[in-house]
Amino acid sequence: MRRRKLLALAAGSAVSPVGARAQRRLPTIGMLGIGHPDDPAIALNLAMFKRGLKSEGFVDGQNVRIEYRWANNQSDRLPRLAAELVGLPVDVIVNEGGTVSAIVAKRATSTIPIVFHSSNAIADGLVDNLAQPRGNLTGVSQFATETLIKGYQFLVEMAPKVRAVVIVSVAQAASVAQRVVQEIKAGSGPNKATIDLRAIENDADLEPAYAALAKDGAAALVFANATYVETLVRLAGKYRVPAVYNQRAYVAAGGLLSYGASIPAAYVIKGLYTGRILKGAKPGELPVQQASKFELVLNLKTAAALGLAVPQSILIGADEVIE
Repeated sequence: MRRRKLLALAAGSAVSPVGARAQRRLPTIGMLGIGHPDDPAIALNLAMFKRGLKSEGFVDGQNVRIEYRWANNQSDRLPRLAAELVGLPVDVIVNEGGTVSAIVAKRATSTIPIVFHSSNAIADGLVDNLAQPRGNLTGVSQFATETLIKGYQFLVEMAPKVRAVVIVSVAQAASVAQRVVQEIKAGSGPNKATIDLRAIENDADLEPAYAALAKDGAAALVFANATYVETLVRLAGKYRVPAVYNQRAYVAAGGLLSYGASIPAAYVIKGLYTGRILKGAKPGELPVQQASKFELVLNLKTAAALGLAVPQSILIGADEVIE
């Protein structure tokens, strides 16, 4: 009898770990992306996210799983993709692509934690308090309004003969760009150009928009996610439109100048916060971080191709100069 009991215990101990592994579920992160993962800038952001996640002890494929849903620049697909992530379900949703995907994620669930980055977390309606966001959202607020205004100032310095600047808003919240237009119009200063907004909803409208800019002799202040790098830089070159962008990836691809909060740095924070939430932290108790790293990047070759003289103040102040 004693031998039978020992054999039964031995058999149970042999199979139970297998059963436990079969039943054990890795915590799952849902990545809701407006772009596509083949874009080099997005790939860099995802690598930075994983770096932050690893700092909290989580490695994709080992002790956590990431489910990706990509809209491939079709923002109207985001609600369905967000619903898929909610239905899996996932333990945390992380947005890629800024304000638009963050808002869609918020509308999709009020219970699953969401870690976002956006243009302006309060103005975008994601949270009403940065220090104590409450609810199920936290993340990084990028000061988009302030950086776009500064980008406008750089643009009129770089191209002082330009008398019209159009904010080209692509795959972003046009409300942010509209606030920039209002603030610039309300301000005053030397070399002030007129300012207007062109919100692009469809990719087919991009080339006509740049053709119109060239016809009017206008410059562009570009507010777009990294998925549009190749297209927008190509169009600016084709139509010889001076353009200032909101992130470094554009200048690395041949754009003129960029100024904005470091997007990769935001993804590190998002990775850290996601890890903390997986460990049990409540998103509403994690303060929304405000962007602290800003980059001014200049492409001298592009400036020369456009026949623009680079002011010494910009040359000295640039964090990076691409020749």
